[in-house]
Amino acid sequence: MYQAAQTRYTTLPYRRCGNSGLLLPAVSLGLWHNFGDTAPYENMRALCRTAFDHGITHFDLANNYGPEPGAAERNFGKILRDDLMPYRDELIISTKAGYTMWDGPYGDWGSRKYLLASLDQSLRRMGLDYVDIFYHHRMDPKTPLEETMGALAQAVRSGKALYAGLSNYDGPTLEKAAAILDELHVPFVINQNRYSILDRTVEKNGLKETAAKLGKGIITFSPLAQGRLTDRYLHGIPADSRVHTDGRFLKESDLTPELLARIAKLNDLAAARGQTLAEMALAWLLAKEEITSVLIGASRPSQILDNIKAVENTTFTAEELAEIDRLSV
Repeated sequence: MYQAAQTRYTTLPYRRCGNSGLLLPAVSLGLWHNFGDTAPYENMRALCRTAFDHGITHFDLANNYGPEPGAAERNFGKILRDDLMPYRDELIISTKAGYTMWDGPYGDWGSRKYLLASLDQSLRRMGLDYVDIFYHHRMDPKTPLEETMGALAQAVRSGKALYAGLSNYDGPTLEKAAAILDELHVPFVINQNRYSILDRTVEKNGLKETAAKLGKGIITFSPLAQGRLTDRYLHGIPADSRVHTDGRFLKESDLTPELLARIAKLNDLAAARGQTLAEMALAWLLAKEEITSVLIGASRPSQILDNIKAVENTTFTAEELAEIDRLSV
């Protein structure tokens, strides 16, 4: 029987989600990749054990994570039953709905019908009574925002979610959504958005500024830009790269010679700081007071151990920050 390491709360700092009472580890584990039915179960289990043994209490999912959609939640549910359920009250488990999950008009976007049905399905797949955070996964340009936020409110009132979150929202829509949720007295605490040295969208669309103004947390996904902010592609594309095995999220055309040259210079800067490129990329995000946590993915436990080293040095000089900005453009 699995027993969690007694030292698990000595590795990572825990950060407050905006003005709420909720604390998240500085590094969280995302199950977007490597938890579908194409991945070995024992490796998934080892990833979750390693994460929790080193203070990662937050496990982030979505209804459509796979392949196939629903597989990551189903596999995580088995890990809960096999290993983690005795520690349920020490875990933050989040899931989302908003992208295509099933065929027909009720399995996508932001309707009340879709969100509440999806949450029920997610809970069944994971074998849970509730999730800690339930997110709307993306803005819906056609469904009234009041309906979508009302569904999040119902999820919380029913006890099936403790907190509400928003993912992939921009600043203006976030502000409107937050006003509705405040009026409904819903504990909306966190935004999940793509953010990295190479992707500054949240700095341009108002999300980062608005979240800080409203006292809401931000958790970042793809902080390593799908592996580009690691040493993995410094010497070409490995044969086992996701570029070759799963081209949905990273394509060979994304790795231009110009980009690879900039990544090499970022790698040199990281080395001068005594960090790997991945550690520096995560530390760069954690140095920002608006950021609650960074979501990492991993294909093997050693990657988790490497990435959590980022918390050991999150201090940057003005010159280092200026050089990172120059190389990110």
